[in-house]
Amino acid sequence: MKRRDFIKGTFAVGASAMLPVNWVFAGNLPKGLSPLEVDSLTWSSVTDLPEYYKVLNSNPLNAYVADHMLDPTVTPANVPFVRWNGLLPDFKAMDPKIWEFTVDGESCEQPKTYTIADLKSKFKHHTYALTLECGGNSRKNFYPSAKGNQWTDSAVYCSEWTGVLVSDVLKDCGIKDDAVYTGHHSIDRHLSGKGDAISRGVPIQYALEDNALIAWSMNGDEIPYMHGYPLRIVFGGRPASISSKAATGISIRNVEHDGKKMESPAYRVPKYPVAPGEKVPLDDFEIIEHMIVKSLITHPQTGSEFKLGQKTAVRGHAWAGPLEVVKMEVSYDYGTTWHVADLKKQPNKMAWQDWSIELDLPQHGYYEIWSKATDSEGKTQPVVQPQWNPKGYMFNGCHRIAVRVQK
Repeated sequence: MKRRDFIKGTFAVGASAMLPVNWVFAGNLPKGLSPLEVDSLTWSSVTDLPEYYKVLNSNPLNAYVADHMLDPTVTPANVPFVRWNGLLPDFKAMDPKIWEFTVDGESCEQPKTYTIADLKSKFKHHTYALTLECGGNSRKNFYPSAKGNQWTDSAVYCSEWTGVLVSDVLKDCGIKDDAVYTGHHSIDRHLSGKGDAISRGVPIQYALEDNALIAWSMNGDEIPYMHGYPLRIVFGGRPASISSKAATGISIRNVEHDGKKMESPAYRVPKYPVAPGEKVPLDDFEIIEHMIVKSLITHPQTGSEFKLGQKTAVRGHAWAGPLEVVKMEVSYDYGTTWHVADLKKQPNKMAWQDWSIELDLPQHGYYEIWSKATDSEGKTQPVVQPQWNPKGYMFNGCHRIAVRVQK
């Protein structure tokens, strides 16, 4: 069996594992539900996305799946949210054999250009599970609403990435003492096809301390077109816009990076608490450097029904940017009482953590199940909504689903 065929088979098994047992045969699929697409590696346009994707915008392409489809610990390549800022590149014209990645900048001692083969041969390989979350994930939940893509709660995923450490490559080029920031470069250009591509970065200490990667592989195969082929800069736990798709290089800067989408108020929140709907001067915003504590219920699917007396298995994932989640709680009575869930450790820093619990719902009727995570600094998810901000970033209110218990 060819490796690619094996990987496709793996995707198929992973996809079927997300469905109830009696759905794994195509003939038993509920009406209106299409079989999961397994050839996700070469999706190249909005028309290639399966029907289970909800498309927010087709140009630029932004799309997501239902929460329950993120149930696997390692997110399969056919379900992560899709977020491009501009024109989709001509993927088929991109040749990984000649793709180049350049390190330069005012604070780079010796600028260098590497091919993917150079990166693979020169540096130690690492594989990490890394949580990528859009800074605007769950924006739809803010009241009053904020402008921008109205993401629900599934603009987040945790796949396994293989590549070389960003820090190893930067050190190979030499970092001057005045370095303060990185700038990440790609071919994710503006819709007009003109001007610079989105180019964001991180304080230099994060590039040196995080297990951030320059990756050529996702879940053991080539990176799918939609998720960064052929090379992606991957920082877990920080806004996913930092993780440049189709990456072409990193600049080591002696100033805060001033690339596209680094300007206020993009990917920034007010420096102080503001009232919902309040206008904020541009100088009063600060950059979002990492994501915050949050959780997601991936099983059961919202709208599920159970028989009275049947235990209700509930599970999902939790994450906290660069921190660890240390406690996971679930409520089925609108936060009046909370039940502590089993919580697994991270496989590595910046990975999400699985959690699970079995509930005895006491009588027939309608229930909302809420999930609440607490991080290693004691910060927990608010039960309603967090501090409102004009751009609708970092919503981390408790996740909730609805179920019904029948007599």
